[in-house]
Amino acid sequence: MKLYIKLFALSSLFMLGSCSEDFLENEPYTDKVTDNFYKTPSDAFEGLVAVYDVLQREAYGGPLLVSEQASDDCFGGYGIADGQADIEWDRFLYVSDKDMNKDIWANAYLGIYRANILLENLDKVNWGSDTALKTRYEAEARFLRAHFHFTVAKMFGDIIPLDHTVTTSEFELPRQSPEVTYALIAGDLKFAADNLGSENYSQNGNANFGRITKWAAEAYLARTFLFYTGVYNKTDLAGVVTKAQAVTYINDAVTNSGHGLVPDFANLWLAASLANFVGEDNTEMVWAVRFNGSGKGNWDLHEGNRFQVNIAPRGGAIGKYATGWGGATVNQKLVAAYSAADTRKGASFIDYVGENLNFDAQAREQRQYTGYSWKKYCPITNAAGTSVVEANGGNFQIDNYQDYAIIRFADVLLMAAELNLESNPALAQTDLDRVRDRAFKNTTNRVTANIANIMKERQLELALEGLRYFDLLRQGMSATKQAIDNNTGDSQFNVTFRTETQGWFPLPQSQVILSNGTITQNPGWN
Repeated sequence: MKLYIKLFALSSLFMLGSCSEDFLENEPYTDKVTDNFYKTPSDAFEGLVAVYDVLQREAYGGPLLVSEQASDDCFGGYGIADGQADIEWDRFLYVSDKDMNKDIWANAYLGIYRANILLENLDKVNWGSDTALKTRYEAEARFLRAHFHFTVAKMFGDIIPLDHTVTTSEFELPRQSPEVTYALIAGDLKFAADNLGSENYSQNGNANFGRITKWAAEAYLARTFLFYTGVYNKTDLAGVVTKAQAVTYINDAVTNSGHGLVPDFANLWLAASLANFVGEDNTEMVWAVRFNGSGKGNWDLHEGNRFQVNIAPRGGAIGKYATGWGGATVNQKLVAAYSAADTRKGASFIDYVGENLNFDAQAREQRQYTGYSWKKYCPITNAAGTSVVEANGGNFQIDNYQDYAIIRFADVLLMAAELNLESNPALAQTDLDRVRDRAFKNTTNRVTANIANIMKERQLELALEGLRYFDLLRQGMSATKQAIDNNTGDSQFNVTFRTETQGWFPLPQSQVILSNGTITQNPGWN
């Protein structure tokens, strides 16, 4: 099978975009010609910023939202007159928008392209005696290349792994087997983990917060190891990382990273804590994508978090929660899975009835109203009831500013618990206990460390953070279907997971068309 790669420029020109706060806060650069641009470390830094810039494009229809709608966490939501794509993500259908995943595909390959340009030009830079800086830039770029590859591989299955910029003679590159793709991903992450220093950028006000660290690379290695070995029933990560090595990496991140849990789970989320919000540069954030509201309504910039408006309450602000589109309404079954004593319940979801908020779903034209929506990532209002974003001169759609947490330390602990189950069950228990103790604020709600309890804890701790669907896939099709299928008697909430898809999302139809018949759609999507 072959696939045309025509979603990004294959010329010698590349655009260096803007990124956000501190390290990522840079004005847009003009077009540069790679043949004569890479001369100094400063040039290489600009190239690195361009790779990081792509991270900020988690916007409408990105992997976080799509995967949550497809999981058992959420339904499609949005307004009764809105298009059907979000319902189709929820129900695993493919009717109205055959190109519904094109942005996920395009943005990932844009990031891969920019990373490869930088990596291919590092040797042209005059590094002087500072070869360590070259190694650092290579490690960060390779980590990001792995991240972008994993983004599409976990959603679409077989993809086109690229360790170089493609030429015009390579427009028809084949999709590769998972072994090939994950060998590239593992090699890149291993290089980053082995070559980055021990710095921890989560300290308050650190200018490098948002940059890749050794600890992020070790945690990401564990994440890809668990996904690949689970989904493909393998014992190692594509022959590159053994389970023993994965255990060593994740235990190192737990023990030596300097990261830890914030004492109160609610304080991680602005809408759940307000004045007690610990801030985004906190010890629990192992790696996050930074955003700010400096765009002030400029749609050509990607400074703001464009995801947040999707999940905010539809039809106007209500209480402390700012307005949005009402997407991905929360499944009541998820909320019911929490104990009343679990502090994560109140911190993760807006409970309209429980919080005495008069949400008139009919008047607000809310589709698939469940009584619950996202508190994590929900934008907020000020004391006057005005969106904080708009009060600061921004556009409520594109200038939200909360960071997107890709790896929290709680996830690191749960991955460590899972990976240590066989070789060191006592350590696995300790890691799980730390997460449970924080959630309940006591030590009397602990559960035995086994795979079922760890997977359940992952759902409760990491709900609405873009991980649940992929955790289901690695448990197999039967478990995935059992979790996602929903029939409450109300047809608007009926969901039937189709195992014939093997859990993979449909390829963007534009890619199938561009291939002139040399590739076929993923199984179950014809």
